[in-house]
Amino acid sequence: MTGLKILRQSAVEFMMKYWINTVSRDHVVLGKEGSFVQAGHGKKQPLQKLSAGDLILFYSPRTAMEEGDLLQRFTAIAQVADDAIYAVELPKDFCPHRRNAQYFRCEETEIKPLLPQLSFIKNKTSWGFLFRFGLFEIPQTDFEYIVQEMKAKLA
Repeated sequence: MTGLKILRQSAVEFMMKYWINTVSRDHVVLGKEGSFVQAGHGKKQPLQKLSAGDLILFYSPRTAMEEGDLLQRFTAIAQVADDAIYAVELPKDFCPHRRNAQYFRCEETEIKPLLPQLSFIKNKTSWGFLFRFGLFEIPQTDFEYIVQEMKAKLA
């Protein structure tokens, strides 16, 4: 757990926050390849909540945004690299906002076995509702539990 010790030291130093970002797996892959984070289908406002050093878990309800297969897994972990928010012009007049990020090695992990231990999920029966908010903050203890279950290397 050396990585988690480092995170605790960094949290004090940077006032780090811990987040979950609900994103389909195919979009998580694009973010990893491009070293960026996007939220709320490219909206700027959710990204303004983030600060350099914040850590983000990615929860993927589906493999693809519209017609993907059901997945319900944590699929990635990233750290916000800086405070810059920038827009990227893509085909079809789409101009999403992004933040630079560093991704960490981890294993995809199903959420259902973790539900009993997650304090941020108050209603264990209707647990999926919270993830409809896209990007939301979670307690450090929940973050560390999920990271451990994902066998992540954060150091």
